[in-house]
Amino acid sequence: MILAPSILNADFSRLPEQVKAAAAAGADWLHVDVMDGHFVPNITFGPVVVNGLRRMVDLPLDVHLMIDNPDAFLSAYREAGADWLTVHVEAAKHLWRTVDTIHALGAKAGVTLNPATPLGHLEPILGQVDLVLVMSVEPGFGGQKFIPSALDRIAQLAEWRRLRGFSYLIEVDGGIDQQLAGAVIQAGVDVLVAGYAVFRQPDIAAAIQRLRTCKKDS
Repeated sequence: MILAPSILNADFSRLPEQVKAAAAAGADWLHVDVMDGHFVPNITFGPVVVNGLRRMVDLPLDVHLMIDNPDAFLSAYREAGADWLTVHVEAAKHLWRTVDTIHALGAKAGVTLNPATPLGHLEPILGQVDLVLVMSVEPGFGGQKFIPSALDRIAQLAEWRRLRGFSYLIEVDGGIDQQLAGAVIQAGVDVLVAGYAVFRQPDIAAAIQRLRTCKKDS
């Protein structure tokens, strides 16, 4: 399992301290939720924040673009230090071209979709991507409750991958805690995004270890 703490739930008055603590405790990636106030209601991080993270820690930066017209910003986020760029099928009007652009920039390409969008909308592109992100909450806000149907979507993606010989990683984001981590791993998840369960805990290292223990129990 790859553990990717989400900085959306970090304490921004202590961001360098918390990010470095997560890295020291064994986090594999950092997950960065980019919101533009249009595709989703909130506004979060521009490329300057990604560049700051790049200088804080030597971890892969997993950037989830919850924005309209993501093609216009791919280069900026890649140049800032993004290693993985994930776009929404609802926002990328020419998804194949967007995925090709991400690869041409030297980054790994991810795709995702809102919880109510049929999973089949991703089928045509699955053989071309490196990662599929399952949103287990509505995009745009941290701290939401896990949507149970995400487990079925994870299992379906794992089955398609097995049957068709694809190699994409399956990532889940939203409402993940110690109780849910084992269930999503059993369903087929490779990358676990956790925000509140890491950065809002009194001991970040202990929180990461608890999530690691779920892997052993699953």
